[in-house]
Order: sequence, then structure tokens, then C-alpha cells
Amino acid sequence: MHTMWKGSISFGLVNVPVKMFAATEDKDVKFKYLHAECGSPVKNIRTCPTCDKQIEWNAVTRGYEYQPGQFVLMSDEELEQIAPQRTKTIDILNFVDLKEIDPIYFNKSYYLAPEDTGSKAYALLRRAMEETGKIAVAKMIIRSTQTLGVLRTYENVLVMESIFYPDEVRSVSQLPAVGADLDVAETEMQMARQLIESLAIPFEPERYKNEYREALQQAIEQKIEGEEITQAAEPKRDQIHDLMAALQASLNVTRGEEASRPVAVGETVVDRPEAAKADGEGVEQAAAAKPKRRRRKTAE
Repeated sequence: MHTMWKGSISFGLVNVPVKMFAATEDKDVKFKYLHAECGSPVKNIRTCPTCDKQIEWNAVTRGYEYQPGQFVLMSDEELEQIAPQRTKTIDILNFVDLKEIDPIYFNKSYYLAPEDTGSKAYALLRRAMEETGKIAVAKMIIRSTQTLGVLRTYENVLVMESIFYPDEVRSVSQLPAVGADLDVAETEMQMARQLIESLAIPFEPERYKNEYREALQQAIEQKIEGEEITQAAEPKRDQIHDLMAALQASLNVTRGEEASRPVAVGETVVDRPEAAKADGEGVEQAAAAKPKRRRRKTAE
């Protein structure tokens, strides 16, 4: 992996020399914009709509739009004066419990590896954090930007997770009413709990794949090989508007098919021919049939 930053972790009076690596990577399939007539990649050109001409990069300045069409200009020198001091340290501020930080705050993960001269101090900090069960809240400068983050351990490695500042997380009060004060019948709660328990398994990341990316890559390979792109047939879907019926149908699916996902409550279920043809006992008898795995799609 490419080293993206070098510095040290400041832990009290102890400095731990480390190297930083991006822990994750974007695997989205990238497309370029081409000229449809000749197939050449399209270039992005800077133009001024008022002067109606192309401009060079040295003629570009930065401005903050404080009102529509109104800008305050900031020169490079002015920005440099107020920029944070470019230190090469990850300054630990406090230690907290991981469970105290909601996942909404987490942004991006970075691996921290020790420099040759800091292996012992690195191991000391990592083991101390593991034994105390604490994670460290820290600040650092990445690409001239002050970043808030937390240090934690992961598979015997220190990981820094950059996190959002509190004012960067939007308040839920900006949302429309979410029905938090609505009464829920105990029978509905019981079935919802049963549904959750029936789908509860240990978290194994390898279970989950990006089906769209795989399908897109397969389609690209087919185009390269000169084959036609095949389209999967859409399964027939029925609407379920009754909450209890949706919960019961979901439970029936999970009991009869271990790998199935839950039906979206109050929305759509995929029609299952084997179950649909069952008669006499309704959904209970239909659950006895072992249907084939199918996708479900929430109705808009």
C-alpha cells in the first residue's frame, strides 16, 4: 500500500513514529465521458461566462458565496495566515469507550503502521488500549485540514477513524415527523422481535457483495467480448398493505427459507408460485413450501 502520511502519535510525553495508509478503497466502476461522434475523452475546460473566454489556472481565485451571487474573495496569503499549523503529529486528547460514539460520526479509516524506531512504543500503546477497552480521541492535520478522529485497535493494528465534528452531523429535528410517538400493538411488537431474531446471525463481512457492481462488470466484459447484455426477468410482486400480514409473510419466508431477506413491512413481497398455489391454510400452509430465493423490492 502507498504511504500517504508520516508522523507520530503524541501519547502524553511519548511519541510513536507511524506511517499512515488508506484502509479502504473505492471499487465503484468508473466511466469517462466521451465524445459520442468520435469516441475521444472529453476535456474539462475553465471558461468565464461573462468574458466568454477560456481562462488559465493562474487567473482563478477563491471566493465564498455568502449570498446568492455575492462573494467574498480570499487570497492564498490570507488563507495561509489562518491555516492550522502543519504538524506531523496525531495528538491524543482523551480516551473514551467505543460504544459511546454513534457510527454516524465515522467517516474514513486509515491503518497506522510503526516506523522502525517506534515498534516498541507502538506495541505498548496498542496493548494498553486493548486491555483497557478504550479508544483515543485525537486531532491531526491531513492535507492542510484539521481532522478529528479516533484511534482504535483492529487485528493487532492501530487504526485511525476520521470522524465528523458535531456541527457536521445534521440534526434529526430537521426531518419531518418520524412517528416516534405512535402506539404499536404488542402483537405487532412480538412478531417484529421474532422476525429480527430469526434473521440474527454473527456478522461475517464476506457474506455481503455489491451485486450491482458485479453485474456491471459482467456487462462490460460481455460488451468487450462482443456479446449481448442479458437482462434478468423481474419477479412478479404483490402489494401487502396490512402491517400484520406483512410481518406474518416475512416470518413465513424466514421459516421456510433460511437465506431469505425480510419483506419490507407494509410494502411489497415477491410472489412465490409454490406458496401462492398452496390452499386451505393460507399463509401458514404456504410457508411449508420451500420457495426459491428471490429478490424483494420496496414499493415507491
